[in-house]
Amino acid sequence: MTYKYAKDQGPTGRAMDGEEDGMVAMSESEESSRKRRVHGMLKLYYGMNEEGKAAEQAKSLDPCDINGPHFDHEVFLNKLRRECSLAELMDQETCMVKQIRSLDSDMQTLVYENYNKFISATDTIRKMKNDFKKMEDEMDGLSANMAAITDFSASISGTLQDQHAQITKLSGVHTLLRKLQFLFELPARLNKCLELQAFAQAVRSHRRARCVLQQYSHLPSFKGIQDDCHAIMDKLAQELRQKFRDGGSSAKDLSECVELLLQLDEPAEELCDKFLSHARSRLELELQALEAEITPCPSASAVKDPPARRLPSAAAAGSPTDNLPKTGATPSPTSNTDILEFIDRGCNEFVSSLCLVITSYQELFITHAQTGELASKNIPQMASAKLNAFVDDLAARYFSLVERRIQEEKGVGDNSLLVRALDRFHRRLQAVTKLLPGSAVAHRGTEIVMRAATERVKQYLSALQSFYMDSLTDVRQALATPRLAGASGPGGGAHFGGAAASGRDAPTSLPELLSSLSASILNQIKSVLASVHLFTAKDITFSNKPYFKGEFCSQGVRESLVVNFIKFVCQSSRQFCDNAGDKGGSTPPALLLLLSRLCLDYETSTITYILTLTDEQFLVQHHSPVTPVTTLCAEAREAAQKLLNHYVKVQGLIISQMLRKSVETRDWVNTIEPRNVRAVMKRVVEDTTSIDVQVGLLYEEGVRKAHSSDSSKRTFSVYSSSRQQARYAASYTPSAPMDTNLLSNIHKLFSERIDIFSSVEFNKVSVITGIIKISLKTFLECVRLRTFGRFGLQQIQVDCHYLQMYLWRFVSDENLVHFLLDEIVGSSAHRCLDPAPMEQSVIEVICERG
Repeated sequence: MTYKYAKDQGPTGRAMDGEEDGMVAMSESEESSRKRRVHGMLKLYYGMNEEGKAAEQAKSLDPCDINGPHFDHEVFLNKLRRECSLAELMDQETCMVKQIRSLDSDMQTLVYENYNKFISATDTIRKMKNDFKKMEDEMDGLSANMAAITDFSASISGTLQDQHAQITKLSGVHTLLRKLQFLFELPARLNKCLELQAFAQAVRSHRRARCVLQQYSHLPSFKGIQDDCHAIMDKLAQELRQKFRDGGSSAKDLSECVELLLQLDEPAEELCDKFLSHARSRLELELQALEAEITPCPSASAVKDPPARRLPSAAAAGSPTDNLPKTGATPSPTSNTDILEFIDRGCNEFVSSLCLVITSYQELFITHAQTGELASKNIPQMASAKLNAFVDDLAARYFSLVERRIQEEKGVGDNSLLVRALDRFHRRLQAVTKLLPGSAVAHRGTEIVMRAATERVKQYLSALQSFYMDSLTDVRQALATPRLAGASGPGGGAHFGGAAASGRDAPTSLPELLSSLSASILNQIKSVLASVHLFTAKDITFSNKPYFKGEFCSQGVRESLVVNFIKFVCQSSRQFCDNAGDKGGSTPPALLLLLSRLCLDYETSTITYILTLTDEQFLVQHHSPVTPVTTLCAEAREAAQKLLNHYVKVQGLIISQMLRKSVETRDWVNTIEPRNVRAVMKRVVEDTTSIDVQVGLLYEEGVRKAHSSDSSKRTFSVYSSSRQQARYAASYTPSAPMDTNLLSNIHKLFSERIDIFSSVEFNKVSVITGIIKISLKTFLECVRLRTFGRFGLQQIQVDCHYLQMYLWRFVSDENLVHFLLDEIVGSSAHRCLDPAPMEQSVIEVICERG
């Protein structure tokens, strides 16, 4: 019913329940606060603080302080009547009544609570008194028992006192007899141990009796025992020496043999020498086994690096692993095992045996000799010196074998094998350092690792250089393919197609060759950096050495590898220009053009990218001086400029050669009247067009000056001047031959000077302008060396007009072509015996028909 009623009430019933719960919580909190207040008042009454100690409070002297000791009710009431109104007095009275009642209630509660505690404490004391009374009875009984035991023990001691001295005397006699029995039986015991090969037990028995026999050796019986024991021990020592000398026992037996000989007072220095000599013979066998895997003297063919891989095709240029030289893909022909197996065998056999010898030697001659009766003989110092010399000698031979084996690793295909081998070699040598803290073995091993890493960098540089030169060989072969197919042109088949061809029909275009060459070289450098980066990997122990964190990264990788390779590319490219008679003469001009563009690309972006990649990959710290990027870029730009200038010179000389032969092989005095343009001029225009197409494949157009609207039909001013010279030549007297030259020289004074062999800019217009300048200058100088007739002069006019019709399109400034052609016509007119120029209209008809 109750549940149903509450349920029917809905939210109202639930609200009432919540109010009841809140009232209960409030009542509990008020109760706890009241108790705290009561306890606080009690502590305040007794002057206690929170820790139960008396609080030191300053006493108030105010007579109006109702809680102070000097309170005066008269003064307090007078003050209230004087300062407060009637209502305030009534409120003050009500408040005071409440406080009095509260205090009375609290005091009553305190009395009740303390009364209960006192009653409980009284009961506890009464119970403790009863328990202690029972305990006192038990203690009295225990005391009586201990007194009886003491009396009984005293009685027994008094009864056995006479027999105790006799028993002690008999015990001493028995011990002496046992010792004498041991001494008399000692020779037989030693012989038995000798028969059973129990050498350690025999030595222990003899050492126990040696002092006694030495002390009583003046007695005949003890003297005989001592002599017999000495003879037996000499025989035992002889057998131990023979066993030590044979060396067929294990290391543990050998150590036990040496320890026994030391206990028999054998000379420690002689034992050290014999121990090390025996260990040396065993270690030398292991060194000989290692040396058997290495050829004594590598042949020249084995030392020489095999050729690197050729330049891959453009399709495979993006694969670094494919571009990596495969010179180390197969094991070294001079060794049956690879470098990792060789190092593993050396570490597992020689280094482990050496560590075992060091441990045994130190235990026998150093650690054991520092305790006992051997400590005063200075054995540890002598033994340590011999051990260090022994270890240094054998370690030097082992290091020599390791370096010889490392030198056989000429291939650079897989560098991880060599790095793992060097890491294992360096890691195992740390055990020797722990056993011999003062030894230089680990330091010398680290030097071997450093030299191996440096040599590996040199090998990678040589591989990169070989790869680059082989790539250039492949490029030359690719450039020669169009020539073999029958496409003839200037520069030994370097152009692709005829005058109107763009190079797209050629088997391999210059942009494709440049892209393939650049990508292959870049991928090769990345592959080499990835291989060299294994030396600085975090899991390699020697990578934490300062050398591999600093000098190896900055001087080894950045300078010796990357920077030197970039310099090699620039220097080898410049050699095509330096050795013009040797190498430059046979170098295809297209290769010069391609290399100039390659060096220019290196200057603009590739060098910065490669060095940034190297610095980021190896965390290069530029503590030591390194080559700045700007220096390399300047060197690459200089190489590109030199190659492009040489290309212009070579192409200009090719065209000049045709022009020179065409001038020198013709009789210009008795030639016939011109009816068409000479074939060599058409060939010059065709070759110039081909060169323009070729250069345009790799370089931008460039800037030209504004062309005049009638450039192709321009009438040369020199023609008119030549005609004027011819017209006025009849009036010149022979006594004044310099007047004609004077007119020509005055015309040159007001013409702009042309620098024929100046450096060209990196664009197509500048390159073609340089080639045309060289060609026309050659044509001019050849004309100045010949004598012309009337028709010879007219033929020069026709040829120059034909060249002017086409060549002005290729140069940056058409006035340059006009000036040189004017000079050619003027020089021919000056050298003409009968200067009668052809009409301009006739020249135009012949050139248009040609």
